[in-house]
Amino acid sequence: MLALLKKRFEENRNRHPDLDWADVEKRLLENPDALQVLEKMEKSGGEPDTIGLAPDGVRILFCDCAKESPAGRRSVCYDEEALAKRSKNPPSDSAVRQAHETGVELMTEDLYRRLQGTGEFDLKTSSWIRTPEEIRRLGGALFCERRYGTVFTFHNGADSYYSVRGWRGVLTI
Repeated sequence: MLALLKKRFEENRNRHPDLDWADVEKRLLENPDALQVLEKMEKSGGEPDTIGLAPDGVRILFCDCAKESPAGRRSVCYDEEALAKRSKNPPSDSAVRQAHETGVELMTEDLYRRLQGTGEFDLKTSSWIRTPEEIRRLGGALFCERRYGTVFTFHNGADSYYSVRGWRGVLTI
């Protein structure tokens, strides 16, 4: 996993111009659980890479950098509550549960836009993002995608699911 992460890191310097691989590798070796989480992200199609430092300027952010929403995480509704309420044709799982089982959090809108600043992602797919409680209480959930050279944030019922909508996760170490 380290060799794959190093290769991806070196091939995509624009995602993390202020980081050195030696620092990233040291942090990963100090956090073996993080390597296991990154491997889970990889196995489900996420192609994890770092997008630089967290806002605290200390921790490193890893997120799903696959061009499209990870293939192994699509056709899911937003969360468990939505899954339980969907009695007719329910999806097999929810984004929130899959993220929890993987050991990551759903990306926030800010992080999604930060990722989009390093390339073009979700040109044919869309990704659930962390939804504010006020919206979720009303039955909605947020997702993002890039179309027409612009990043859009949309809403939908949390129980909706589509074959092209998945989710992107973030791991902070």
